[in-house]
Amino acid sequence: MSIPKLALVLACLMLLPLGLLDPQEAPKEAKVTPLFSKDLADFPGKEGLMITVEYPPGSTDPIHRHNAHGFIYVLEGSIVMQVRGGKEVTLTPGQTFYEGPHDVHVVGRNASQTKPAKFVVFFVKDKGAPIVVPEK
Repeated sequence: MSIPKLALVLACLMLLPLGLLDPQEAPKEAKVTPLFSKDLADFPGKEGLMITVEYPPGSTDPIHRHNAHGFIYVLEGSIVMQVRGGKEVTLTPGQTFYEGPHDVHVVGRNASQTKPAKFVVFFVKDKGAPIVVPEK
């Protein structure tokens, strides 16, 4: 075995105890499923968009914004939400959350490390605009 290959194998072996190579420990991304979209004739250039978001256990979102009005309704599990300048809140089934077009979403995560969570979001946004805009 060559020296570079040996070094790579040793580096990988050193990371195993840290859980950094365990696929079970990999970051868990949310699954977003579009449900429905409709042009809003009374609001030229705007559309309504409905999606579901499923957070696997331990899932977290990066800091982002939507440039839209977002109305969130929790279906299953428990989620933690916060916009910049607002309070962090933990939501359970039947509870709601709102994000405005100028809000920066600084916390979005599953409150549980062992159970999934699911929620529906209804957006009023510019037609054709992206759903999520990364924030610095």
